[in-house]
Amino acid sequence: MNILSVENISKSFGERTLFENLTFGIAAGEKVALIARNGTGKTSLLKMLNKEEMPDTGQVTFRKNMVVGYLEQDPHFVDASTPYEVVFSSDNPTIKAVREYEKALIDPENSDELHRCLQEMDRLNAWDAESRIKQILTQLQLLEFSADVSTLSGGQRKRLALAKILIDDPDLLILDEPTNHLDLEMIEWLEEYLQGSQRSVLMVTHDRFFLENICTTLLEIDKGKLFKYEGSYSHYLTVKTERQEVEKVSLSKTKKVFKRELEWMRSTPQARTTKSKARIDSFKDIKKKAHVKTQKEKVELEIKMERLGSKIVEIHKLKKAYPNKPIVNHFDYVFKTGDRVGIAGPNGVGKSTFLKMITGREPADGGKIVIGDTVKFGYYGQGGIVGKEDKRVIDVVKEISEAIPMAKGQKITASQLLERFLFEGNDQYTHVSKLSGGEKRRLYLCTVLMENPNFLILDEPTNDLDILTLNILEDFLMEYPGVLVVVSHDRFLLEKVCSHLFVFEGEGEIKDYNGTYHEYREQKKKALAEEKAMVQFVAPKKSKEAANKKSKNKRSYKQEREFESLPSEIEKLENRRDEITAIFETPTGDTSDFEGLTRELKKIGPQLEELEMKWLELSELAPN
Repeated sequence: MNILSVENISKSFGERTLFENLTFGIAAGEKVALIARNGTGKTSLLKMLNKEEMPDTGQVTFRKNMVVGYLEQDPHFVDASTPYEVVFSSDNPTIKAVREYEKALIDPENSDELHRCLQEMDRLNAWDAESRIKQILTQLQLLEFSADVSTLSGGQRKRLALAKILIDDPDLLILDEPTNHLDLEMIEWLEEYLQGSQRSVLMVTHDRFFLENICTTLLEIDKGKLFKYEGSYSHYLTVKTERQEVEKVSLSKTKKVFKRELEWMRSTPQARTTKSKARIDSFKDIKKKAHVKTQKEKVELEIKMERLGSKIVEIHKLKKAYPNKPIVNHFDYVFKTGDRVGIAGPNGVGKSTFLKMITGREPADGGKIVIGDTVKFGYYGQGGIVGKEDKRVIDVVKEISEAIPMAKGQKITASQLLERFLFEGNDQYTHVSKLSGGEKRRLYLCTVLMENPNFLILDEPTNDLDILTLNILEDFLMEYPGVLVVVSHDRFLLEKVCSHLFVFEGEGEIKDYNGTYHEYREQKKKALAEEKAMVQFVAPKKSKEAANKKSKNKRSYKQEREFESLPSEIEKLENRRDEITAIFETPTGDTSDFEGLTRELKKIGPQLEELEMKWLELSELAPN
């Protein structure tokens, strides 16, 4: 049974139709991905499901009392001032109980409130929820709860919003680019978390590995229509290719029919018979189908790249650090012709700073970077296009150059260049402020590449790009003849276009790894498995040796007396523990000294554990 049903919804903005008559449903526990080009309505559709926007036609129906959690691309927190308020601003009774319990712990003087919170936590069995909350916050690196939300970076806001909806534990998760701004370890943790969850998921994501490992149903919006694919992402690629081949054959046949009918229309007078009228109406339908444009799926750009000399970029003993934060420590590398380097590592370890040092945007503290005379950098930063919101797309390109030199001495106009980057017709006269996030990224890439760099640096190029544009970008990068350096959390991109890695491990350490990302991960897993196996092998061996050694020893006179007295001490503590527990559980029990009893109960646990361990150690020795 569907928990969400969407029936015949349509959406247009002015003359631009995003989609028409979309119908689909999501069942309990189903994990669905939505795929479409940037600017074709993915985010608008998600907002309709979250009731932030209304469709022009059709309706969206949810199962009764269903709770929906929505993660937007750029979260904003209007009514909260701290991360703590964001995470615990929930109507979920269990989350509310945890929030009130955490608050009561801050004010232990109010023993009545703490007692009430403990009872509520027990009643709702909320202790597991508290543990789950701490796990989520730790994995998403959200440990500073007193910060001002307005000062958080985009990545911190995204992680905070993600933590909130995972903690709320809704029936349906709607996720708009959940992996943006997450580092590789966080992405892999979130992947495992969603794989193990029974909740329903609808997501828009550009991370192909993430999509492949989680989703079993894919919905694609193509030319305003919806296509459904059951199976993994790799299965979708196969079936879509087959569908496109069938469409090409069908279109070819339709055009032949159209050509024949067009000849008939031109040679035949406007007859008034019923049969001819039917044929004329049929001709109009055929004409419409025959003029459907096949979607352009490839960015065409012939690079007129300056030849690189023998000296490209040399890094010698590079050093960089901020207060209490080393970035690079004595790093050496000499770039060679054809290098394709991927840069990986957690957020905040200095990957972007490293790129800025190479291009002279950031000074180094020590060492030197030598740039060859023939090197021409192309730098695609995370900031994107800045200060262009009020300009039209074509004006952004014309500001750089009216005509762009290409290979073989040819030149193309700014308009022709934009067509090769999939900005066609009226799209070129759209203001930048009206573009989707992915379209802005594509335009930014166009402005970087039109200067024909021979050393291309891309800092998180996949953020906000749709899967179709990503495939186009990857195909281009595979053919790019210059030196390529890519910072990315997209495992698919790193694996496909990079054959060498700089892995930032923190504290200024950079691992220079000659191989692909997959090979690096496999080697790391193997090393961790070997380390774990060694620990498991050594520990039992030591325990056995210790046991043998102990078996040869006898208890001293003092140890013998202690061994005899331990059972009674353990019994006294157990009795006191049971007595305090009974006071708390009895409605008429004397809880006037609730705070003192609570402190005493907390001490008893460790004391019992210590005495029991002592008894166990002495029992392994021979009697005196």
